[in-house]
Amino acid sequence: MPDNKTLDFNIIASDCLIATDTDSKEVIGLLEALVPKYSEMELIAIFNYFLKIEFQPEVLCWLIRKLDSYRDSSSIGPLSELLLMKDHTPSADYSKDCYTEVRVLCAKALSNLKDHSSVHVFLYCLNDKNENYKIRLTCADALGKLGDKYAVNSLMDVVSDESEKSVYIRESAAVALGLIGDMRAVDSLVKVLESQNGIMDKFTYLKEKAIEALCRLSPNNDRTFKALKRSINDENPQVRINTIEALMDYDNEEAKDLIKQMLSDEDEDVQKNAVTALYNIDGEEVLKEILNNPVYSEACKNEAREILEDESENDDEET
Repeated sequence: MPDNKTLDFNIIASDCLIATDTDSKEVIGLLEALVPKYSEMELIAIFNYFLKIEFQPEVLCWLIRKLDSYRDSSSIGPLSELLLMKDHTPSADYSKDCYTEVRVLCAKALSNLKDHSSVHVFLYCLNDKNENYKIRLTCADALGKLGDKYAVNSLMDVVSDESEKSVYIRESAAVALGLIGDMRAVDSLVKVLESQNGIMDKFTYLKEKAIEALCRLSPNNDRTFKALKRSINDENPQVRINTIEALMDYDNEEAKDLIKQMLSDEDEDVQKNAVTALYNIDGEEVLKEILNNPVYSEACKNEAREILEDESENDDEET
């Protein structure tokens, strides 16, 4: 078997019909035939080279998935160049949608390598508002997975940018901030909760992601607690539910009282979540109180009964 230094990439590429108009299935078949012939390191070197010259989307996707399975740092360069669409092959029209999947796969493969040198590539794509939103979404997710604090300022800007066309990108940026865990992000996430948006507003999910991120960052921060006190009265029931779950992390009476107020919420799902939250905080006694108090709705009582029945069944199984 030849050493990496003696591999003639051009001959191998010619044998595999790389960078030709040959049907992609035939090319992929030839690529698969290479796997048993070369060592893993040789295959990585070959496929890295092919990634630079191939232009058919299906073949590129196959190469990226294969390199992703090896996860070798030598692939960072070729993957980054393709993601950024550098050195465009004249035969390919990289503006076509079919190349979006190629570049999304590149971003995912790069994030799996967990190399912090990739943070600049992800930020470049994320900060380009003319870039395809799917690629920007993937790069935001990748930055959260990478956990590099260098990305915090850019992610904060995205979360706070009300002119951003895609709210989904703001959501992904919020999630990424929660994963990175830098306290600098608290203010930008709190501002999202403080915004006034109606029940049908598309930014509802952004608020939910902001609450989740804040709970990861600083569940006992005073500024966060004040924001949660406001969001407990948000017009959207799901935001109120997320807030209830967040308040469970606060070991104080005020948080418990806020949750208890939700037992009288107009939405039954909110009521049920409040029952479950109070049970997780205080145990069975609060369920008995709910069942015996006529002020609470039937939805609350049914939820309390179900929890008690489940607990009873669990006790019987243990016995």
